[in-house]
Amino acid sequence: MSSLGLFRPLLLGAKQLRHPALARRGFAAAAYENILVEKKGAQQNVALVTLNRPKALNALSSALMSEVGEAIDALNKDESVGCIVLTGSEKAFAAGADIKEMQNMTFAKCFTGNFLSHWDKVAHSIKPVIAAVNGYALGGGCELAMMCDIIYAGENAKFGQPEIILGTLPGAGGTQRLTKAIGKSRAMEMVLTGNQITAAEAEKYGLVSRVFPTGQLVEEAIKLAEKIAGYSQVSVALCKESVNHAFETTLQEGLRVEKRLFHASFALEDRKEGMTAFVEKRPPKYTNN
Repeated sequence: MSSLGLFRPLLLGAKQLRHPALARRGFAAAAYENILVEKKGAQQNVALVTLNRPKALNALSSALMSEVGEAIDALNKDESVGCIVLTGSEKAFAAGADIKEMQNMTFAKCFTGNFLSHWDKVAHSIKPVIAAVNGYALGGGCELAMMCDIIYAGENAKFGQPEIILGTLPGAGGTQRLTKAIGKSRAMEMVLTGNQITAAEAEKYGLVSRVFPTGQLVEEAIKLAEKIAGYSQVSVALCKESVNHAFETTLQEGLRVEKRLFHASFALEDRKEGMTAFVEKRPPKYTNN
């Protein structure tokens, strides 16, 4: 595949970040039933997506995950948003998939319907997604957090993959992303026993970036998102693409991709503006071009 062919999907995504005709206005007014979407930050350039099924401990029903996917699509097209924070309640980020929905599912229905395929919208977001995890992140909840680019956790957070207790196994990244994040031995122990780990353990193992007091978690995640949103959205997308390649390919192929993305950044007006502003000792004025 040519270099242009390799990066065409990313470049097309970058155009979505800056093309006025593709900007979606009024996303917060969408008629969501299972999530809340708000703009946050001093510049209103951060989107806060809150899972909102508190009575069910934010169990990830098909309806909820469809709405999350719709919101991610809309936010990726919204020029005013530079970063997304995904959170739940203080008691539960998400306690898992909706077992009542899955209880009578058959193999044929799972396979022909490509069950859980729509969950990938979070992992494939062009814009960075930060998970702010308080309380339980179990099963699908842990998998959803791992689909995000950065995980911040509250002190009361607990992570686990308890599918073995239900006679099944993780189906949305729990055996794959978890193993890459914390290593084979620890991941195997969690998957084979259903044992949970604390926020402190998750930080120690490298699953989460930082741990905060429960009441400060979302605020800290928004602060991080504001910093990211203050940079060129196209450059941020290039950085995200490059880091993700480290988990998806060999070292040599990853280095090749990194170099090509670095070269591609020299086609950006924002790259020129950033370097010029540095030389002139002034803040850069990025236009996402």
